[in-house]
Amino acid sequence: MRKIGLAWQIFIGLILGIIVGAVFYGHPEVQTYLQPVGNIFLRLIKMIVVPIVVSSIIIGVAGVGNIKQVGKLGGKTIIYFEIITTVAIVIGLLIANIFKPGNGIDMHHLQKGDISTYLDTTKQVESHSFIDTIVNIVPTNLFESLANGDMLAIIFFSVMFGLGVSAIGEKGQPVLKFFQGTADAMFYVTNMIMRFAPLGVFALIGVTVSEFGVKSLVPLSKLLVTVYGSMAFFILIVLGFVARIVGIRITNLFKILKDELILAYSTSSSETVLPKLMEKMERFGVPKGIASFVIPTGYSFNLDGSTLYQSIAAIFIAQMYGIHLSIGAQISLMLVLMITSKGIAGVPGVSFVVLLATLGSAHIPVEGLAFIAGIDRLMDMARTVVNVIGNSLATVVVAKWEKRFDNEKAEEYLQDIA
Repeated sequence: MRKIGLAWQIFIGLILGIIVGAVFYGHPEVQTYLQPVGNIFLRLIKMIVVPIVVSSIIIGVAGVGNIKQVGKLGGKTIIYFEIITTVAIVIGLLIANIFKPGNGIDMHHLQKGDISTYLDTTKQVESHSFIDTIVNIVPTNLFESLANGDMLAIIFFSVMFGLGVSAIGEKGQPVLKFFQGTADAMFYVTNMIMRFAPLGVFALIGVTVSEFGVKSLVPLSKLLVTVYGSMAFFILIVLGFVARIVGIRITNLFKILKDELILAYSTSSSETVLPKLMEKMERFGVPKGIASFVIPTGYSFNLDGSTLYQSIAAIFIAQMYGIHLSIGAQISLMLVLMITSKGIAGVPGVSFVVLLATLGSAHIPVEGLAFIAGIDRLMDMARTVVNVIGNSLATVVVAKWEKRFDNEKAEEYLQDIA
């Protein structure tokens, strides 16, 4: 196995998981034996995310050392995120209106999934405004935020701490060395954990396929094709266009992130690739301060794949129920999605929760989500890939915007992996 690259190992694990899941469809033993293996892998990744984010941001911000410069970086990052996620929502609405994946669906032949686990979270979201999100960025208890994985609060503290370390000059050097050592050690741990990735992927995908089976895909195949086609269009055309504007090829990101893209697709989790994403984008020429700030922030504000999917799913459910949404209603839906998609950053099952919180505002029956719950994992796999590529490209865009992208380093890295 050592001679086989990690991307191929993960891909083999993916294929074997699909085969095992299909063969043992409906057998609870698959979940009994494989789910713990998948959970251990996900827990290993989550274990290292916070230490890496904290240490990397502190080092990066201390290197910048200027509160005005950090504020400028944050402002440019948020502006780019808002523009690109809005484009994703608009494209999702256009594609859903053009291809009409919900027309002609007979709901009597669809199997309903259980969405009750998301309802309590949705009630919290409906009373949680965008202003609340901004306020909650400032933590009242750092250790509580660390324990809950509240990424925005963690980023805020890390930025402030990094500025403080920079402000005290020589006195801060021991602290800086400590966090540099922490970051180096955690990236080493990351490489060790990634050796377990093929087994983790095998377990997670095996459980998924054994639960939904192949038959559940047939009635909703038009929605599935529409979502996957939209994701491919967004990556190749929209993100590809953005990449060309800043002077790189989107295919270069595919080459750099091939391991991470397969892993993200298999696990449906952006968290699993966050540490390697930061490391690889830094090696590609993005300064550490930008990579360590933009990528974690993007996990809350730049979920391109999720917002694209949410707009398609909302129109799909309306079409399925025969509800005509006027241009005004769809603009209203777009505005609500722009807010709710950022107001619940870090909530498990974020796309489902956003839709549950949004459908009611457009007078679309929330019960419609139960019909697509069975294949949501498959669509989640696709939108996770878009989120990963979108956040990776964002680091390049912001670095170029700041005129701090190292083109020579990028060329050298591309030659090394060729």
